[in-house]
Amino acid sequence: MNMQPRYEIILYWSEQDRAMIAEVPELPGCAADGATYQEALANAEVVIGEWIETAQALGRPIPSPRGKLMYA
Repeated sequence: MNMQPRYEIILYWSEQDRAMIAEVPELPGCAADGATYQEALANAEVVIGEWIETAQALGRPIPSPRGKLMYA
């Protein structure tokens, strides 16, 4: 993939997993984890690319990034 899509990523600590979780709400089932915010975010960027590649291979639609979805 040549360009990095701009999907919203939600980062939070999971006590159950004992890890930072990075969820991509616009891509169903797309999430990653890591020991730190930075690691979880880096892993999420990899998983976003894999999610898109898999969707393309299966002929499934890929949603366009909508920008900010959540409000704190």
